[in-house]
Amino acid sequence: MANFPIEKLRKIETPFYYYDVELLKATLNELKTEADKYGFLPHYAVKANANEKVLAIIAATGIGADCVSGNEVLACVKAGFPADKIVFAGVGKTDKEINAALDANIFCFNAESIPELEVINELAAKKGKIAHVELRVNPNVDAHTHSYITTGLNENKFGFSMDDLEKVVDMIAKMSNVELIGLHFHIGSQITDLGCFEPLSERINALQDQLEAKGVKLKNINVGGGLGIDYENPDGNPIPNFKKYFEIYAKCLKLRDGQKLHCEPGRSVVAQCGSLITKVTYVKKGKEKQFAIVDAGMTDLIRPALYQAYHKIENITSSKPAEKYDIVGPICESSDVFQKDCSIAAAERGDLLALRSAGAYGEIMASRYNLRELPKGYLSTEI
Repeated sequence: MANFPIEKLRKIETPFYYYDVELLKATLNELKTEADKYGFLPHYAVKANANEKVLAIIAATGIGADCVSGNEVLACVKAGFPADKIVFAGVGKTDKEINAALDANIFCFNAESIPELEVINELAAKKGKIAHVELRVNPNVDAHTHSYITTGLNENKFGFSMDDLEKVVDMIAKMSNVELIGLHFHIGSQITDLGCFEPLSERINALQDQLEAKGVKLKNINVGGGLGIDYENPDGNPIPNFKKYFEIYAKCLKLRDGQKLHCEPGRSVVAQCGSLITKVTYVKKGKEKQFAIVDAGMTDLIRPALYQAYHKIENITSSKPAEKYDIVGPICESSDVFQKDCSIAAAERGDLLALRSAGAYGEIMASRYNLRELPKGYLSTEI
């Protein structure tokens, strides 16, 4: 069990997110150390966690940001990320978002369709600017992850198909306010079989050969993110295997002279440093099982309801022998269940439970369904 400051946590109104700053900084240091070995350039995927205080810590490292909305772009500029290290992806960028990104002078747009390229070109022309773009290519590589977070197959909505790439490149060459600077890929999220990144590298190598045969040379290759974390054993594996992740690309990807490799880690940076802290409101004994009813619900952490995702749950205020509970929230939905038949130290009203590995896609996905308050986030250094 992680070393939670129990007495300090008892004084904070639940539910809330608790972020271990020491672990976050250690994870960022490992990421930068391994990426720097090869000159690779990470961009933190902001959609994983956009808590202002967390963003400020990440921005202070000097790495870039990967954004998927105009508001994320603005939040990153405010947090201190250099504008020339911000990339902007997403299939449905609005004119307002594109204009905001152009005004901020971001590094590039990761473009996903011909209509989007046409709009970027048009809006950039009105501002007298040249928009740098990378083309998001759908490489049809199976990431072997949950169907909701697989993004690189032909059936997914993201990116250009490889068959259309040459046509799109020819089209960009005729645009006066768009400059093609690279290719972008992203095959999915929570990838634990790192072998998936080998066929991705092979696809990229083949595409580069194909484009260079037409005289097209690119300055950048962006391999996206997707590196998974260990939800089962967060204390045993608090920091993902960045070393192996980058070694695969260094070995398998045939970068050209002067070409830069970019990546977009999100979950792997912030997931393990965050826990959702919730209080047991009632222990309800049914005919066949017992329930620990807590004050957090699917409005605070939706992943178990949405993906049937697993989060290790610990009773951090009890040392009693373990008992099994269905750990459920107060929301008026049958899907408001964090875990069934969960074995934790025997619970009673007022105990604090920690839902571990919740720093990614936790606080950022919270909602006000049932008119509940949004959970607050606290750094370990401020309580």
